Amino acid sequence: MRTLISTAFISLDGVMEAPGGEPGYRNSGWTFKEVEFLPEAFDIKGREQEESTAMLMGRASYEAFSPVWPDMEEFAHYKTLPKYVVSTTFTDDRLVSNWGETTILRDLDEVAALKETEGGPIIVHGSAALNHGLADAGLIDRYHLLVFPLLLGAGKRLFPATDKDTQKLKLVEHAAYANGLQLNVLDVVR
Repeated sequence: MRTLISTAFISLDGVMEAPGGEPGYRNSGWTFKEVEFLPEAFDIKGREQEESTAMLMGRASYEAFSPVWPDMEEFAHYKTLPKYVVSTTFTDDRLVSNWGETTILRDLDEVAALKETEGGPIIVHGSAALNHGLADAGLIDRYHLLVFPLLLGAGKRLFPATDKDTQKLKLVEHAAYANGLQLNVLDVVR
């Protein structure tokens, strides 16, 4: 079974919305405006590219990433990976042609089937609504979280607000950086 990894920049209060400057959100760009940049705090991002064998994202994240990431040198490896977009409405004619093989999955059952295939880790970037569904369905195996020392208040959150039983996580890697960022790599305990 393949490992499904959710990776996110989050504020201390769990907000993941608009870290890179996406328009329409009052705290847009908070990762670069509010905290000193230290390259070593982002080493996990390079490791994710090296270790991932596929990308999974929701429609909105695909629409945000696909016009930008294919031409970004720092995301060159992602261009070579198969990509999967989970959406009930997205169509093949809306896929970009310069970002490699992309498949549309229509539901979480298809994600579960993908996890059963041969191959290495599948990485999920962004995709708040998809993360909620994946977490509720028990499909996430690991979290890579860069936690920023900020309280943003409003905004989309990484974790769903579903009323459910306690989900235990096991801390398997951690680091703290001089700028206040914390890396937490957590495995979901089953």
